[in-house]
Amino acid sequence: MTMTNHSGREAAPSPELAERRRKNARNAAISGFAGSALEYYDFFIFATAAALYLQDLYFPGAGGSGQLFSLATIGVAYVSRPLGALLWGHLGDVFGRKKVLIAVLVLMGASTFIIGLVPTYAQIGIWAPIIIVVLRLAQGLSAGGESPGSSALSMEHAPDHRRGFFTSWTMAGITFGIVISSAVFIPIQLLPDEAIMSWGWRLPFLLSAVVTVVALILRRTLDEPEVFAETKEKNEVVKVPVFELIRSHPRTVALVTGMSLFTMVNTMVNVFTLSYGTDVSGIPRSEMLLFISIANLIAVFALPMWAHLSDRFGRKPIFILGVIAQIVLIFAFLGALANGDPENTAVVWILGMLLVAGGYSMSNSVYPAYFPEQFPANVRYSGMAICLMIGLLLAGFTPAIAESLSGAAHNWVAVAVFSAGCVAVSGICAFLSPETSRTPTDKLGQGAGDREVTPR
Repeated sequence: MTMTNHSGREAAPSPELAERRRKNARNAAISGFAGSALEYYDFFIFATAAALYLQDLYFPGAGGSGQLFSLATIGVAYVSRPLGALLWGHLGDVFGRKKVLIAVLVLMGASTFIIGLVPTYAQIGIWAPIIIVVLRLAQGLSAGGESPGSSALSMEHAPDHRRGFFTSWTMAGITFGIVISSAVFIPIQLLPDEAIMSWGWRLPFLLSAVVTVVALILRRTLDEPEVFAETKEKNEVVKVPVFELIRSHPRTVALVTGMSLFTMVNTMVNVFTLSYGTDVSGIPRSEMLLFISIANLIAVFALPMWAHLSDRFGRKPIFILGVIAQIVLIFAFLGALANGDPENTAVVWILGMLLVAGGYSMSNSVYPAYFPEQFPANVRYSGMAICLMIGLLLAGFTPAIAESLSGAAHNWVAVAVFSAGCVAVSGICAFLSPETSRTPTDKLGQGAGDREVTPR
């Protein structure tokens, strides 16, 4: 609860309140990291499996298009993510962030575990890919509420002057989830091929049962943010947040959606280049998995650093600088991957690290704070979720689009031009958006301007 003195200015909080705020901010950051890591482990092990195994197991009748169909199942989840954003965003803005974050975790864990039990096409025919697609849709429905809710909650708990840093741990958690989702398949590659294709690939999915329990324990320790409690006390909760977004914030919705397009670099590198590097460039599958794991592991530590800089120098400069770096490095990395020597992949590794932990992480570290900062509290969860998930539709289908653009000639230039164009749109939208790093949390999304904040 915010207290004011007789002059109308916010009074200094009591030592007890200040300590409680610090504890809530810390717990939200830890929970955001751990919960997102565990949930996105579930989400991304499917992407790895789709790139490496599902073609033969679930799409054997598709002939040469089998890999395209397999990669397209990754994008299916991104179709249901906007629906999840509508559902969870509405519930989160009306009933609170904590309950929704627990619900999305249960749905993700159950869907992932069942995927590990689905019989193959050889066993039950066409029902096998149908069941896989339905469960992937459920994963997407869950993911539609995870990162937006975790980001909004962490941002609202964080001190005004450190929102970028505290909120970045949600993205660091997601990135760490990518690390372990790739790394978990590395020891599986040591198994005989027959064992991998019969039961080995299923192990990461079945392990999600343990993952879910751990994440639930962490999520239950969260408190609702003060700013959301105040919104309820002031009777400012809106009945249908999406209508309020369309009526009062159409320009913000358009800009935040455009800014989210850069996230397609994630699946372009972590999924498309995994299959491209293996099938076209001749790099061993285990090395590509190791590269993705290490690149994202470095990014886990880079993300809070970039976010800290956004607290000092502003969200827009860091985000746009990351966009520029991505455009340059996309061409350099894909060119090296396509034309390099599979026996000497040092250049591929270096450029890939710079792209993932450098350019991409700069923009990636900023958006968990920058996107929700664009909206007031009563529509913040919905605004963040809907805009991000619409933008992520492109990311979901990027591996399939890149596969099509590459074609039989393995045209990496077409993939690079497409990727760079999407990233450029994000940079333009960021340039047109307001700077929010200095705006107090209770003034965000209210046209308050770029006011200086002081530590609370």
